[in-house]
Amino acid sequence: MDKALLIVMAKWHAYGRCKTRLSKDIGKICSAKVQRKMTEHTVAVAKSLEKRSLMERKGFPESYNLTLLLDFLNSVKSGKSNVKAPVYSHLLYDNVPGEFINVNKPDILIIEGLNVLQPAPLPRDGNAIPYVSDFFDFSIFVDADEKNIKNWYIQRFLKLKSTAFREEKSYFNKYSYLSDEEAANVATSLWEKINHVNLIENILPTRQRACLLYTSPSPRD
Repeated sequence: MDKALLIVMAKWHAYGRCKTRLSKDIGKICSAKVQRKMTEHTVAVAKSLEKRSLMERKGFPESYNLTLLLDFLNSVKSGKSNVKAPVYSHLLYDNVPGEFINVNKPDILIIEGLNVLQPAPLPRDGNAIPYVSDFFDFSIFVDADEKNIKNWYIQRFLKLKSTAFREEKSYFNKYSYLSDEEAANVATSLWEKINHVNLIENILPTRQRACLLYTSPSPRD
């Protein structure tokens, strides 16, 4: 292929392995060179979000650097080689300074994110505004039962509290000192105040825009 086929995969917060399996299956079925990229790398850097009081809105549409995302998609779609994208660290909760990955002319590029199926804003003065959905050839919405995902999120939080959160560099290091009960309460609060709100206000309303609805089984670590 001269130009990559772009597939967007909209998913719920931090929903990992089912997406990985689905992406691998697409590559096997198509016998193609497939690369995956998360939209986290185009979330505005932490300093910018903090300045705009948006750290608790991370993952919401307004938290993304839309110009960076559109430039990345345009470069890949136009067939450019070695398109660079920042490396995102869940440990730092931010992009890693000076680190990049290369997307080098894949047959299929799968873009995974929370709000990738958002419709474009209304044109200003009659001029069309480029948007993420303009670049995609196919879209998938990974659906699941919210109760299952919420439970998985809480259990994952408890696991990370005893592992990754203990690292000094971790943005969430402060939670590593909590008891399991305290950590479960914090995780539940974070889910209700942030993830659930994003789901209801922004993610679920875009489900009908997907070409394919994939209902996932209960998540596993």
